[in-house]
Amino acid sequence: MPAPEPPAHPDLFTLHGVGLTIDGTRILDGIDLRIPDEGITVIVGPSGSGKSSLLRLLDRLEVPTEGRILFRGVDLDDIDPPHLRRRVALVFQRPPLFEGTVLDNFRVARPSIDTAGAQALCARVGLEPGLCERRAQDLSGGEAQRLCFARALATDPSVVLADEPTAALDPDAAAGIEGLARALADEGIPLVWVTHDPGQVDRLADRVVHLAGGRLVP
Repeated sequence: MPAPEPPAHPDLFTLHGVGLTIDGTRILDGIDLRIPDEGITVIVGPSGSGKSSLLRLLDRLEVPTEGRILFRGVDLDDIDPPHLRRRVALVFQRPPLFEGTVLDNFRVARPSIDTAGAQALCARVGLEPGLCERRAQDLSGGEAQRLCFARALATDPSVVLADEPTAALDPDAAAGIEGLARALADEGIPLVWVTHDPGQVDRLADRVVHLAGGRLVP
């Protein structure tokens, strides 16, 4: 009997009874959650509430101890992880830069990219196209984080996950990254954004998910 077709307009992510235990510690417990396939969903909560762990589950960097997670109606267990991670891009708090130029960094995500393609990605995230030949390690903090967003976009993802991407930035650089997030959402690329900053929630969130002690709270 063939597998049922996924719904025509599924949520971006659907979590059913998701729990996560690591080394005997309960990180997440009984998470039932629907994340819409549009806009910016912000996950907020105090340190240790499980925000980053929840984000990592969506990219299969962690696997739930129990429960199911669906991506656009398809169980994550049925999606090849490398394929999933090209569709579900993850940007970290501290941008990981690879040795070499900005162009070299793009080629980590898309080996076939040429200079023109890299310049287009730079322009898309507000970086000077001429930075393509610059050493990635010489970028400022704000430039490095924009590069990581651009590198994530190099795989043409369906969604961008962002784990406190402005926490280490000064206010001006953080404002630039927030503006980039809103522009991506307006282009039709949904984001799931983790923060502990109430002001950022007010500025960015189309929907807010509150976590405390590994559980959803009102």
